[in-house]
Amino acid sequence: MSPADFTVIAAFLKQRSGLIITADKQYLLESRLSAMMRELGLADLAAVAERLRQTGADPLKDRVVDAMTTNETSFFRDAHPFEALRKTVIPGLIQRRERARSLRIWSAACSTGQEPYSLAMLLKENFPLLAGWKVEILATDISPTALARARQGTYSTFEVQRGMPIQMLIRHFSQIGDTWRINDELRRPIVFQPINLLGELSQLGAFDIVLCRNVLIYFDAPTKTRILNGIAGRLAADGALLLGGAESVFSICDAFTGLPGLKGVYGHTKSSTRAPWPRQSLPAAS
Repeated sequence: MSPADFTVIAAFLKQRSGLIITADKQYLLESRLSAMMRELGLADLAAVAERLRQTGADPLKDRVVDAMTTNETSFFRDAHPFEALRKTVIPGLIQRRERARSLRIWSAACSTGQEPYSLAMLLKENFPLLAGWKVEILATDISPTALARARQGTYSTFEVQRGMPIQMLIRHFSQIGDTWRINDELRRPIVFQPINLLGELSQLGAFDIVLCRNVLIYFDAPTKTRILNGIAGRLAADGALLLGGAESVFSICDAFTGLPGLKGVYGHTKSSTRAPWPRQSLPAAS
């Protein structure tokens, strides 16, 4: 592949998805796009670049973004964020939403669905009083392939063994042959929707909690700032943003600041409810 062809593909990915591919990562293009190229009869990456140069809609363009999107995930990935939600964030919001009796959570870049289903299990097992509330979990991703799998809610034995206690698997999944399907009761509050984090987000409405974990690490600083500012416009004034363990808002977005005592959890910089979060912690149901 010529440098010019590489530039075309890299620029397309940056513009469409924010993904940064440097010249030393050309092997990623070759490995992740090879199956698509075989299926479409494209001889090499130069042929892909030529299609991307064409103006107008082309299904190949969506296929390229889909293939290059990283969909690594697992149930209850990294224990700390879910503990922060269980012990502090959700109890605090329950106190402040007592009159509205409504809770909206956004799982951004939800991949194949393990994160939103983990959230549904956490709510079910620890906060029975929410049964009388209006609870919605919006799960979004740029990859249509990942979303299709997420909607199915069916996982291999290997996938359900990654991060999920066996007791929860037995309570919330039904075994179908060699696979496990999450029960319909936990699927109901989840809405799956294709969303590009670089696009317009205002139509999504407001959220009490946003999880955008292990996503920003793939973007450059300006793109991170753009995404975080977009999320800031969707997060309630007293809401909470959870990022991945290797991610931070510092020196990137001044709309957020860390919530005291909660690693990887952020609130609006100007929110008057930011400081009381840890002191508002309630005991979760046993």
